[in-house]
Amino acid sequence: MWRLLGAILACSFIATVAGAEHDVLELGDDNFVSTLKQHETTLVMFYAPWCGHCKRLKPEYAKAAELIKDDDPPIKLAKVDCTEAGKEICSKYSVSGYPTLKIFRQDEVSQDYNGPREANGIAKYMRAQVGPASKQVRSVEELTKFLDSKDTTIFGYFKDIDSKLAKTFLKFADKNREKYRFGHSENEAVLKQQGETDKIVLIRAPHLTNKFESSTIKFEGSSESDLTTFVKENFHGLVGHRTQDTSRDFQNPLITAYYAVDYQKNPKGTNYWRNRVLKVAKEFVGQINFAISSKDDFQHELNEYGYDFVGDKPVILARDAKNLKYALKDEFSVENLQDFVEKLLANELEPYIKSEPVPESNDTPVKVAVAKNFDEVVINNGKDTLVEFYAPWCGHCKKLTPIYEELAEKLQNEEVAIVKMDATANDVPPEFNVRGFPTLFWLPKDSKNKPVSYNGGRELDDFIKYIAKEATTELNSFDRSGKPKKTEL
Repeated sequence: MWRLLGAILACSFIATVAGAEHDVLELGDDNFVSTLKQHETTLVMFYAPWCGHCKRLKPEYAKAAELIKDDDPPIKLAKVDCTEAGKEICSKYSVSGYPTLKIFRQDEVSQDYNGPREANGIAKYMRAQVGPASKQVRSVEELTKFLDSKDTTIFGYFKDIDSKLAKTFLKFADKNREKYRFGHSENEAVLKQQGETDKIVLIRAPHLTNKFESSTIKFEGSSESDLTTFVKENFHGLVGHRTQDTSRDFQNPLITAYYAVDYQKNPKGTNYWRNRVLKVAKEFVGQINFAISSKDDFQHELNEYGYDFVGDKPVILARDAKNLKYALKDEFSVENLQDFVEKLLANELEPYIKSEPVPESNDTPVKVAVAKNFDEVVINNGKDTLVEFYAPWCGHCKKLTPIYEELAEKLQNEEVAIVKMDATANDVPPEFNVRGFPTLFWLPKDSKNKPVSYNGGRELDDFIKYIAKEATTELNSFDRSGKPKKTEL
């Protein structure tokens, strides 16, 4: 029976994806121009069947096409197989990587697509490309329909569309059309129903409304700067839905609840846990930010805290203003979350540190730092220190290894420490901005709180010249220019 049920579910999923695929236009060399001429706005995905990123994007792209298929003004999504039917077209538009997405106005390229890669984000981004930045609502009935949306909306009610506030609103909408959803009305019936004649409001998406905060918030400022601040502070509410596309909107200090967040398939279940987080969040307004995130979309973040699996209840993880990590170790409950937040704000919690075991012996010329001994090996060693953050799989790091080891051997009798740390297996202290591998920093012994990024050459002589020049005390074996000192017989 279970096999039968599994087969039915699998067939249902395949049918759903296949159904959405019908809404994506299949283009090739023969019909590319003629088809695009029939449509005002088309997003085209140039892909290769073997491309992994293309395979991941394909179902989201199909869902997006289904979401916007009845839009007015109309938008079309299309795809071109660059390995078969669309070789000439892909060559014409200099497609060199997959997937490549471009927005066309009829058969002319308008711009490259640099928006989200998930269905709702693609739909939202493309809707912003057509028509005015703000939808003009001309009746009460149209307003009701417009606000029946899964997106939070910024709406303006204006008796005079030439008023200062209206101009501020429309200017802001034009600048942010790809990020937010806008609408406005100057219709007399709409203004009468709403009791407003010159007002901007933020209206939460229906599925995000709750009893802990108002579903509509009025803007009380006047300038574009005021409006920018207003939207930034209120758009996501007390507990925002943090997705891969909106994650940058959520600033530290931040507490995130990770669980099976899914507003499409299970909005009731999603809000069951969100409401419990909201109950706590309302007590800490202005002190700390809160969010919910899908455990599947953010598994990489869970891994950073040592979580490989998340059950039905939310996992609560946090970062403070210094970007240090904390985890609620007890099972989720309103009471446990409340206690966790109070202790976090009172600095009573130990931060979570991802670390390899401390080496039993650290006698080699290149000292090994891990997160748990970083202060001992780097910060409090009493020496000038050069530290390399590396990744085991990094080709440039492997190339540097013998040079780095030779450097350490030449300087092992100096007051200089040569240190390395695997940045993929250990938490890197927040003061070190590591964005690629290898990344090196120089730390003078008297100012370890101000690491200096090393951007010099990576040959042995380059390192010796740099260290000889920057060392707090002149080296025993090299002068300040990096030349070996003569040894008297």
